[in-house]
Amino acid sequence: MPGAMRSGRRHEHAVGSRPVSAGDGALPAIAIVLWIANVVVDTGGQLAFKAAAGDAAAGEGVARWKWMLARRWIWLGIGCYVAEFVLWLSFLSLVPLSEGVLLGSINIVAIMIAGRYWFAERLTRLRVAGIVLISIGVTVVGLH
Repeated sequence: MPGAMRSGRRHEHAVGSRPVSAGDGALPAIAIVLWIANVVVDTGGQLAFKAAAGDAAAGEGVARWKWMLARRWIWLGIGCYVAEFVLWLSFLSLVPLSEGVLLGSINIVAIMIAGRYWFAERLTRLRVAGIVLISIGVTVVGLH
């Protein structure tokens, strides 16, 4: 849509235009808050889904789904994903898509580290290398 109607006035939005800026190329403070909240909520949702799916007592097939749906973890995960959806849309309204997606990559790092601490998952050398490379990339994009 090239424009939107609000209070009888038309607001033009050019495709590819840069959303809100702090003026010096840095992310606005609210964008940083939304970004961090998104990382925390997304990581929480992933951990909740893993807790729901990884329960050995859940059984198999339909019984497994009934077991998971009766537990709080899956509902916590769904709630986190709903919140993350709102946070992500809010964040993307403040930064260009290309920048937002690259900054959002840090979620992968947070989830891998959280999985290590909460579920004793292994961090192989390749995964650690990936964490380092993603972190460097996010830093470079964040500093632009």
